[in-house]
Amino acid sequence: MYDMKTKNGIILGAVLGLAAVCVASAEPTAFDLVNKGDQYVGVQSKDKVIQIFSDKSVATLTPNIWHVVYYDPDSTFKTVEVKFGGGEEMEVSHPMRMFPAKSLDMLDLEKLKVDSDRALKIAASQPLLNALTLRASKLALANTDDGVVWKVELWAAKVGDSTKEADIGSVTISATDKSIVRSDLHPSNAD
Repeated sequence: MYDMKTKNGIILGAVLGLAAVCVASAEPTAFDLVNKGDQYVGVQSKDKVIQIFSDKSVATLTPNIWHVVYYDPDSTFKTVEVKFGGGEEMEVSHPMRMFPAKSLDMLDLEKLKVDSDRALKIAASQPLLNALTLRASKLALANTDDGVVWKVELWAAKVGDSTKEADIGSVTISATDKSIVRSDLHPSNAD
């Protein structure tokens, strides 16, 4: 039989182990990945982010596949992209683009106050979505005519068949002051 100290030690160890797993399983934010991505690009591209975007999330509302696109003056299309899955680097590439990137396209990271987790939370909390079960999202951060914005696309469970999901639109959020720039939500798509 175990004495009281051994039991308490086992319980404490289990609780700390579970806490460590929970912390380790938290998905990194887009801004966290910029810092990680700097390790995989040349000195000429560090912190020179042009765009950040995710793939559509699977089995959770938070995406875990992200692409960080940096300005690279030495490559043909002036970009280098680092793809992350679950916070780990998966691929570094120089993607083809319609037009080469320009140094003017770079985001001023110092001015950005809204990270991907906050943008998703703001979009998901829109009153039009209260009655829906949100299932998936896709996020993109880019410099637009409206400034630097997050475009958050959302999918919800179908009301009559929760095994299916419907595209319910998007919310565009300022990355500098968290204001909603545009809301293009269609909750009726989930009917």
